[in-house]
Amino acid sequence: MIMEKIGILLVSYGAREVAMADAFLRSQQYQPELYIVDKQNNPFNIEIAEKHAVIPDLNIKGICDFVKNNINKISFGIVGSEKPIIEGVRDLVEKETKVPLICPTKECAIEGSKVAQRKLFEKIVPEVNPRYKVFDPTSYKENGGLQGDFKAWIDELGGVEKSVIKPDRPGFGKGVGVGGEHFTTFEQAYEHFLSICGKEKAELVIVEEKIEGEESSYQGICDGKHLVNLPETRDYKRAFDDDQGANTGGMGSYKATGDILPFMTKKDRGSELKIERKIFRKLIKEFGDGLRGFSCYDAYIHTGNDQKILERNSRPGDPEIINLLPIIEDDFVEVCLKIIDGSLSKIKIDKLATVVTYIVPDVYPAKDSRIRKIDLKNAYELQKKFKDKIRIYPASVELKNDETFALSSRTAAVVGIGDDINSARDISLEGVRAIEGTNLRNRSDIASDKHIAKSIRHIEELRSAP
Repeated sequence: MIMEKIGILLVSYGAREVAMADAFLRSQQYQPELYIVDKQNNPFNIEIAEKHAVIPDLNIKGICDFVKNNINKISFGIVGSEKPIIEGVRDLVEKETKVPLICPTKECAIEGSKVAQRKLFEKIVPEVNPRYKVFDPTSYKENGGLQGDFKAWIDELGGVEKSVIKPDRPGFGKGVGVGGEHFTTFEQAYEHFLSICGKEKAELVIVEEKIEGEESSYQGICDGKHLVNLPETRDYKRAFDDDQGANTGGMGSYKATGDILPFMTKKDRGSELKIERKIFRKLIKEFGDGLRGFSCYDAYIHTGNDQKILERNSRPGDPEIINLLPIIEDDFVEVCLKIIDGSLSKIKIDKLATVVTYIVPDVYPAKDSRIRKIDLKNAYELQKKFKDKIRIYPASVELKNDETFALSSRTAAVVGIGDDINSARDISLEGVRAIEGTNLRNRSDIASDKHIAKSIRHIEELRSAP
């Protein structure tokens, strides 16, 4: 059988895009040739790419020049990382090359401002917003007034432990301060506040009511006309077991065998999809095809009686989309072609559980300059044992002189796939243990029985509260 060759641009930041590349390579209908713009010399991408270029800051002009240099070979492109999306990579590339990209336009990149997100929800679905207030340090003549207003709002929320302090700008999974966890006194909270919006920085900050509940990640695909809902996933943001430590880009995630998570009900999912339809109808009417892509990604918190949205993004989750890409039953190239021509009305995903575990440098999310040589060979060898039940996706690693080195961010994602969460988790952890290297670690409680039981118990307590 002779398959049609198709050139695909992939703008790669880490494991999320490696998972996309892997999904393309499993195509049964096409012979994909991948033209990859990479943040670093990712060994997986180097091996499989038709052409590979490194642009460390993923600047959109460099990406556009790469497309121009391969203009006759690339049929379409896909972008997963928020930075080039926010900066307008689709606008520039489509204007100058006519190559269609699967990602939203700049004006649809809602994660560029958390304040804009809150104001958007205020208009469409005000019920998903926690109480919040925006602070602009440039509107105060002296810090005393700023501190006074900040304290008054903290008091109105019920104290430091009932507050969340966020930068308006993208934090890429980091930068958020949670009362009772990252700070416990007013002085500590104000110090965190000033670290974001100190008068010399003149940046907006948003201070929200802390919502108690359990988190889930909603992801949806838009083809410019339709919204296709993907199964629910659970992200683990905190650096250490038992949800301790600083926020990270995500230490791992899981998907259950169905569309919902163990602590959710069908009613929860129904309410969530109703909210998403409202948001989608508003955005598609305003932006149309500009919304094209994996552009509907909301972090929900379930309170037992309703849902709130913690933040919205216009790109696929990392790691959450990694739970789904390996088990898409439809041909991923065909899915992307349907996204581009506006004919994607559904997507078939296998009814399996998946668990993603990230292995990271031991100081992550802090950074240091230690050299960390790693070896993924034994992890890849597990594919002989588990076959298509395991995936090894290198992330913040670099190939130098045929050796692989871990950089300062998340090192590699290991996906376990199983008939239930426990079996998927066991495979994921075995894959992590097979990665050789020093000064690396991982969370051991992702999708554990204990963590899931804790979530179920918590949500039941909230539902039964008066």
